[in-house]
Amino acid sequence: GTPADVDAAVAAARRALAGEWGRLTATARGRILMRMSAEVLTRAEDLAMIETRDVGKPLNQSRVDSAALARYLEFYAGAADKLHGTTIPYQDGFTVYTLREPHGVCGIIIPWNYPMQILGRAVGAALAAGNTVVLKPAEDASLSALVFADIAAKAGLPAGVMNVVTGLGAEVGAALAGHAGIHHLSFTGSVATGTRIQEAAARNVVPVTLELGGKSPHLVFDDVDLDMAVPVLVATCLQNAGQTCSAASRVLVQRGVYDEVRRRMAGIYQGLVAGPAVGSHDLGPVVSARQRQLVQDFIDLGKRELTLAAEGRLHPHAASGGHFVRPTLFAEVDPDHALAQQEIFGPVQVLIPFDDEAHALAIANGTDYGLVAGIWTRDGARQMRLAHKLDCGQVFVNNYGAGGGVELPFGGVGRSGHGREKGFQALNGFTRIKTVTIHHG
Repeated sequence: GTPADVDAAVAAARRALAGEWGRLTATARGRILMRMSAEVLTRAEDLAMIETRDVGKPLNQSRVDSAALARYLEFYAGAADKLHGTTIPYQDGFTVYTLREPHGVCGIIIPWNYPMQILGRAVGAALAAGNTVVLKPAEDASLSALVFADIAAKAGLPAGVMNVVTGLGAEVGAALAGHAGIHHLSFTGSVATGTRIQEAAARNVVPVTLELGGKSPHLVFDDVDLDMAVPVLVATCLQNAGQTCSAASRVLVQRGVYDEVRRRMAGIYQGLVAGPAVGSHDLGPVVSARQRQLVQDFIDLGKRELTLAAEGRLHPHAASGGHFVRPTLFAEVDPDHALAQQEIFGPVQVLIPFDDEAHALAIANGTDYGLVAGIWTRDGARQMRLAHKLDCGQVFVNNYGAGGGVELPFGGVGRSGHGREKGFQALNGFTRIKTVTIHHG
């Protein structure tokens, strides 16, 4: 794609907004989204295989993603006609109410790690609210977005309502972010790119939703149920080979159970296998040679400066020239070390000991990020205190991720971004408020 293609897509989106799509009722929009969801389910296995071959994640994980795409569309189909305004008590003789209206044309830029899921939560909410969309997928993973465009057309989405423009971020992404015909932007990706997106949008005074990186912690206390917690501690970092913005890459453990947690986690790591994605191993390859090198550089730094607690292995069928990385666990890590501060976006996890609740909170809040946190304790008062004091957008107590959480508002603070996606809250971000004041004496 080129900037000229972006111009054509924005023009098509504006025509659709002024035409058939703009005249549809919310109920009709919801029915189209429901048909899209049903079509995704009929092609779920094909979509999963495409995602696995494009991104490299194990096939069983891609199946989860295609099911989640259908669920997002289903959720927003049901929510389309439930996006209400309010009435406001005012002076005598006046009736005041608010309307929620679509922004107009939404530019949506998605990353390569979860193309189907992020497409579903952003496009689903945007369409439910009545917007039209220009979608730019990552150059590393565009295939499922293109198939989805075909699915949307077959489900009856009018021409021009959703447009997919592939291409390089520096060309097509930049053209979309700075386009004068866009009314709202949604971006998921790195902090550096998100900053540039926001700068470009600011020149046209366009609102932006940013979901950026994370360095999310688990806080594990002495009273934890280790049988329940430890498998989750590992899995929530290593899903999709660690290429997850909400990956729980920091495990903060109270000293009373630190040695036992380390022993158990090391045992799991030693049994992990990274192999060909279609084999549904624990991990597939990372997305590219560049990403593999970035992750390997962090691992090499850790092996020079930290204590290696355990690492997994590569499957015999893992190609020697492939982008495979051994899952790696480091122990006794200083909270200020690079591996505890920087987003690695790979299968690397660090163990950090702490003394008490105040110490754990200081470490957890001691990065520039604030996306997700997990709390592991049976103490109800501690659960409440920490949930309120952690600087992040989501907190999970004695769980993490909540099964994908289509219904749960998601987003961060600090360098993790601003605005919220997922759940009903996302619809607020894809609309604007209009206040109507009527004087009737």
